[in-house]
Amino acid sequence: MDKEEILLEFAENIRIERLKQKLSQEKLAEKAGITQKYLNLIENHKANPSIVIVVNICKVLNIDLNTAYKIKNEQ
Repeated sequence: MDKEEILLEFAENIRIERLKQKLSQEKLAEKAGITQKYLNLIENHKANPSIVIVVNICKVLNIDLNTAYKIKNEQ
């Protein structure tokens, strides 16, 4: 799995989870300590967030990193 695939999966999974929880980008960003503009870049896989930001987003959404990335065993 390359960098682009990882960013794309994370972006899609975060957006899906945010919408399931009926959170706006603005509200999720505020709770995660980032700007709405930056969250928009993340969700459109145009930003590569630090691990600290990833963890903060996961905490707000109450999901673990495996859920955020939907990590699959590649064999």
